[in-house]
Amino acid sequence: MTQTERQAGRPRSAEARAAVLRAVDDMLVEQGYAAMTMKGIAERAGVGRQTVYRWWSTKAEILLEASATDAAGELAVESCSTVREDVERFLEAVVRFLTQSDAGLAYRALIGEAQHDAKVARLMAGADPLGGAARTVVVRNQQAGRLPAELDPSAAAAELVGPVVFRVLVQGASVGRAEIVAMAGRFVRQE
Repeated sequence: MTQTERQAGRPRSAEARAAVLRAVDDMLVEQGYAAMTMKGIAERAGVGRQTVYRWWSTKAEILLEASATDAAGELAVESCSTVREDVERFLEAVVRFLTQSDAGLAYRALIGEAQHDAKVARLMAGADPLGGAARTVVVRNQQAGRLPAELDPSAAAAELVGPVVFRVLVQGASVGRAEIVAMAGRFVRQE
């Protein structure tokens, strides 16, 4: 195999991977999580099943990667001048993610599946994009001296996103600006 042939293979591999991630997003919106299969994902992406299984062993793994990739951009907020502003902007991003985003739809589907599938629960616990983004906000504010250094970032992240997740996923409620401001205020005061 020549150098040119090897280089030509790499983009196809990257393109196939991207096609699978796009396919799983599209299928979730169109069909729902339960209807998706590895075979269907491969067909929708225009790749062989062996290509899909080369990177992932379950549809949950594919969906989590697709969600996490999109969530990284959707949940990233620039640092603000105060911890309260920082938390408010982050909570606004969380609300948009959970209520408007296809990545948020994937996240919600995985949370639902995790309730009765221990493997999906372990997968989510090990690579939760929402918790990871919240920890980033907490640590950034700790490093800026705006949150206590002894604060456990993982516990604080759960306390930060918990009220929004509860309102959106459990109560099916919308979360407006006034409620976000109140949640941010409670979070900052308890720290």
